[in-house]
Amino acid sequence: MTKIVVDPGICGFTAVVEVTRLSARRIRVVIDSDCETAGGMNGDLEDLDLKLALGPLADSLVYKIAARHGGHTACPIPMAILKAIEVETGAALPQDVIIHFEATDPR
Repeated sequence: MTKIVVDPGICGFTAVVEVTRLSARRIRVVIDSDCETAGGMNGDLEDLDLKLALGPLADSLVYKIAARHGGHTACPIPMAILKAIEVETGAALPQDVIIHFEATDPR
């Protein structure tokens, strides 16, 4: 199992994402969050085809599920799910992803 914690920023709805490989081609994703949208995706993430989940961005099943549940366009949770899937399946090594805003002069 691969477990990650997502701090999405201003909304304040931290999410814990757990990805488990069920077979060579199937994975399970479970999201624990107070965000109703993120948590609402759980039923659709119980048994995913790996190829459909990690396909081209425009065809990604994870992003389609997030959109179907009314996910915010800039929500980092779908991307985090995909990163966790990559780690769980050996397609990537675990490495933190950071988005950092640099201070700018107010106008």
